[in-house]
Amino acid sequence: MRPRGPESPILLSVFKMIEKNKIEETVREFIKGTGLFLVSVKVSSANRITVLADKKGGITIDECVAVHRHIEKNFNRDEVDYELQVSSPGLDMPFSVIEQYQNNEGSKVEVTDNDGGSYSGILKNVTSGGFELETEVKVKGKARETKEISFNFDQVKTTRVILTIK
Repeated sequence: MRPRGPESPILLSVFKMIEKNKIEETVREFIKGTGLFLVSVKVSSANRITVLADKKGGITIDECVAVHRHIEKNFNRDEVDYELQVSSPGLDMPFSVIEQYQNNEGSKVEVTDNDGGSYSGILKNVTSGGFELETEVKVKGKARETKEISFNFDQVKTTRVILTIK
């Protein structure tokens, strides 16, 4: 019987990890021109891969399945064992890519800046460098005034959609 050491094919597959950038490249190649965009890819030390993707109007289950199948087609489970989940980011998750800002233009959002300040208002005028937030501020007495606050992306800690139930 052959001894099982680090060079053993059985143990080697346990130690082999899928590289995050390879998953990102594979997904970006597949979604190019589809309207879908990649939000994030996470690969845990146990090879649990989580892919978050979205599109204007929301990603469908069928689109998630197609991305999942494309990844599985490109990564051989006989070489590396992994667990794969493809989904949309949750409504409560903060934005992490500019496309999320663009998709939510006109929506009510909450912005937390790097200094801990919190602002809520309507997301407007998203550009490659930042955005504006139309918010109401209290002025003398009880009167309120609409004001636009400009943010550069590097000033923002988190931005989330404010869910409203009608």
